[in-house]
Amino acid sequence: MLDIPTTDLAGRRGLVIGIANDQSIAYGCARAFRSLGADLAVTYLNDKAKRFVEPLAEQLGAEIFMPCNVQTDGDMETVFAEIERSWGRIDFALHSIAFAPMVDLHGRIVDCSREGFATAMDVSCHSFIRMCRLAEPLMTEGGTLFTMSYHGADKVIENYNIMGPVKAALESATRYLAAELGPKGIRVHAISPGPLKTRAASGIDHFDELMASVAARAPSRTLVSVEDVGITTAILATAAGRMLTGATTYVDGGYNVMG
Repeated sequence: MLDIPTTDLAGRRGLVIGIANDQSIAYGCARAFRSLGADLAVTYLNDKAKRFVEPLAEQLGAEIFMPCNVQTDGDMETVFAEIERSWGRIDFALHSIAFAPMVDLHGRIVDCSREGFATAMDVSCHSFIRMCRLAEPLMTEGGTLFTMSYHGADKVIENYNIMGPVKAALESATRYLAAELGPKGIRVHAISPGPLKTRAASGIDHFDELMASVAARAPSRTLVSVEDVGITTAILATAAGRMLTGATTYVDGGYNVMG
C-alpha cells in the first residue's frame, strides 16, 4: 500500500510575521496552520498595530506574541531568542511583509530614489534573508520557510512599479536559499497570490481596476481569498510537500498562465 505523507501539522511550531488585520494574507495562512494543528508565534509591527493583531493572536492561541519591526535593529533577533527559550526549535516561518515609500511606489522606476529603493529591498527582501538566517539553527529537524511574492516579479504589471524588481529579487533569493538550506532538510518557498484587497495592496494605484481585470481573465473567473492562499501555504509546510522547494507557487486561479 502507498505510504501517504501526513497532511497535518500537529506538534509543529511556527512563526508568522506580517499580520495587520483579519484581511491579511498572513492571517489567512496563520488560520490554516492552526487548523492543521500547529502551535504559533505571532508578531505585530508596533503599538498602533497591536490592538488589531492581539485579538487575532488570541483566537489563534498564539503561545508567543511579540513586536517585530524589521527596520528596528534587534527586533527579529529578540523574537527568535524567545522562540529558542520557549520552544527550543521551530518547524516553519512565514514572512508576509513588504513596503516601499509612497513617492517611490507611485513613481516611475527610473525616478526611484536610492533611499526608497534601499528601503523597499530591506523590508521586502533582505528581511526574509535575515529571518531564514535566524531560523536555520532552530530547524534542527528540517523545516519550511515562506515568503509572499506577486506576479509583478515576473511580468510588468501596470502601477506595480518599484515593487516588481524588488519581488523579483525576493524570488531569486528564494531559489538560492533553497539550494543552500536544502541539505539540512529546510525547504524555501515563495507564494504568489493573485491580487487581494489587503492593507498593503491599498497603496497601489488603480488597484480596484487590476482586481476586476484579473477576475475577468483568470481561468477560474474569480479572485482568490486569503483562505485559498493559507491552505496552499499550510499544505506545503506538511510532510506532503517534502519534495517541493525553491519554486514560486502561484495561487491566482490560473491568471499567471494567461498571455
